[in-house]
Amino acid sequence: MAAAPGPAFGIVSEPAKPRSRFPAQIHPSAAPAKARAGTLRPQRPLAEAARDARQQDLQAQPSGLGLDSTAMRQRMIERLRADGARCEPVLRAMLAVPRHHFVDSALAAQAYEDTSLPIGLGQTISKPSVVARMLEWLHLGESARQRGDLGRVLEIGTGCGYQTALLALMASQVVTIERLRPLYESARAKLAQLQIQRCQMVYGDGMHGHGPRAPYDSIIAAAGGGELPPRWLEQLAVGGRLIAPTRAADGRGQILVVVDRSADGWRQTAGETVQFVPLKSGTS
Repeated sequence: MAAAPGPAFGIVSEPAKPRSRFPAQIHPSAAPAKARAGTLRPQRPLAEAARDARQQDLQAQPSGLGLDSTAMRQRMIERLRADGARCEPVLRAMLAVPRHHFVDSALAAQAYEDTSLPIGLGQTISKPSVVARMLEWLHLGESARQRGDLGRVLEIGTGCGYQTALLALMASQVVTIERLRPLYESARAKLAQLQIQRCQMVYGDGMHGHGPRAPYDSIIAAAGGGELPPRWLEQLAVGGRLIAPTRAADGRGQILVVVDRSADGWRQTAGETVQFVPLKSGTS
């Protein structure tokens, strides 16, 4: 495994500052806000997710609305707004992309609830609120604010492809990497069915990023390791922003970090406690 980048990358760390759940107006180098409910758990334990699924009547649709109805997604957006979401590009993308398309049909009735769901191979699709918050923080980076979109994006961990589809609506190009072959194949099929454009899928080791398309204006990771891989930092463009979970300084749990790159180097801001699946090297 690669060593921590340390001083070689000139990273300056800053502590997190308490803010609202969704930071509607923050400085681009500001940290993610402290979650009101403690640890942010985008991937809850699979046993818990399966238990909750069994307890629900999966055939019942809220208010009789079909899952393909825009009204279902609109309800999800209204809940996100009520919780403080204000980034319109993120909300428009989440309104446009059918989340139920990316989950198992047996769990589809829960697709628009604020809950994570298992997608197989020990992985989950993150809660809508978590996805919205991370994309909002990414959109507040210097390059994104100047461009009006996320530019060229590198996504580490395609998973089921839901976040990939959202990124494709907010970026000029998305390069997404998945190390698990079954998830890669499944996500590729789902994205093709929705005719998602401006997206290049890569089956490979996300620890290495993807050099052929670098540099990237935005980098987002859906798995957390002991430290940020140096190649992610190398592949981040000047003015770009990276957001990823990583191990907390005390070695207990994970925190979310935001890295902004300037001509002078990298500035890392520590955020809230999170719980993502582990970042692993290699393919399977």
